[in-house]
Amino acid sequence: MSLPHGQAEAIGYAAATLTTVSFVPQLLRVVRLRSARDISLGMFLIFSVGVALWLVYGLVEHSMPVTLANAVTLALSLTILALKLRYDRRATDPRQPGRAPR
Repeated sequence: MSLPHGQAEAIGYAAATLTTVSFVPQLLRVVRLRSARDISLGMFLIFSVGVALWLVYGLVEHSMPVTLANAVTLALSLTILALKLRYDRRATDPRQPGRAPR
């Protein structure tokens, strides 16, 4: 299948926007609940490394949709990871105020 470059870029931007924006509800949920207990640390670590590699690929290939989407996705993913580490630590430390009940 062959598309003109402009149409292919438009599809790339649409795909990049949808897959990147899909992380926003998860981030908002973690912030609202102040809990990331149900999020897999291993999955998000592996995912973040994969996204970082896609970002490098986008930079090497000079692909703006790939570069932009993965830069934003990496920022969202690392934010969720940081909140997971913060909230999980707080939930397991009995000295921390506002500890999440088990």
